This record gives sequence, structure tokens and C-alpha cells, in this order.
Amino acid sequence: MTSTSKKTRLSRSTRAGIIFPVARIHRHLKACPTAPKRITKGASVYLASVLEYLVAEFLELSGNAARDCQRSRIIPRHILLAYANDEELFKLLRHCVVPQGGILPNVHLAAFLDKNQDDSSLPNTSISREKKKMKKKIASSTATNVKINIRKPTLAKKGQGSFSVTGTPATKAAALQGTAVTTLSERVLVR
Repeated sequence: MTSTSKKTRLSRSTRAGIIFPVARIHRHLKACPTAPKRITKGASVYLASVLEYLVAEFLELSGNAARDCQRSRIIPRHILLAYANDEELFKLLRHCVVPQGGILPNVHLAAFLDKNQDDSSLPNTSISREKKKMKKKIASSTATNVKINIRKPTLAKKGQGSFSVTGTPATKAAALQGTAVTTLSERVLVR
């Protein structure tokens, strides 16, 4: 007589050796409206492992940022600093907005330029080379700008209690014609 031994049931996550739920991810993949009709079991295991790796990377970098700020709790600011200071994660998430994350500390090099400062007085460092480049860019851009004399429009009375501006162009695009400004879209209010 053979005895039937019950095997303990293992989840797909345990069999794959990961923490993220493989079955739940498979269910969500199937429920996605843009997904094909058939999804393999390997696809959900692969996606779960990739998600687990990304979350582990985020938590490690965010924990390091929290520790650098002498904090024991990870806040959205630490998450922002974590992915912004990592080159590969920043490439992946450069258009993401972290609510309550703030902005990255950054000072534009043009703020350090002094208009009357001579280039020869700057030491030969990487920051001074950047300053010299910015100064040249600013000088070249201001030299090409053309000053346009625009006279003030006059008011003309049309009807009872209403004034309209005469001498103004009908559209914004007509007003900016001949300048370096390009109008991508225009919203007109109907009066």
C-alpha cells in the first residue's frame, strides 16, 4: 500500500525566489486592455523580478539620502534626491514629478557672471571655463538682438462705455512678426 503524502503548496513567488507577487502581476497583465490575448507565466515572473529590483534600488538610494540628512524615515524629498542623483534612474524618470519632493539644488552658472568682469582675471578651473563659455554665449545673443521701436496704441471709443485699442494687430502672431519669437498656439477671447 502506498501512502499519499501531501506536498506543501508553494506560490509562484516562492518558486521564483522573489518577494513580489507573481500571481497578482499576472492577473493585472491579463486585465490590461492593451495586452495580447495570451500572456505566459514567465512574463509575469520576469516583470515581478524587474519591479522588485527597481524597488530595492529605490529604497537603498532613498535610505542613503535619508541617512545623509540624519533622518530615520524616508520622505518624498529623499526619493527625489535618490533618483535625481543616480544617472540611470534619472534617465528613466526624468519626466516624473514627486509630490512634496521639492526641486534639486542647482545654481545656473550665468548667475555667477559679472558683466564688467574680465575673462583674464578668472582662474583656469572648470567652473571658470564654463563661466567664460556662458559669457561668450550671452555676448553673442545680445549682439544679434534687434531693438524694435513700438509706439503706444491709442484708445478709440466704439460704442457707449466701451473702448478699443486702435493700431494693435489682430493676432499675437502678427504682433510678433519679424522678431525671434515663435508663437505655437494662441487663445482668443470672444467679446
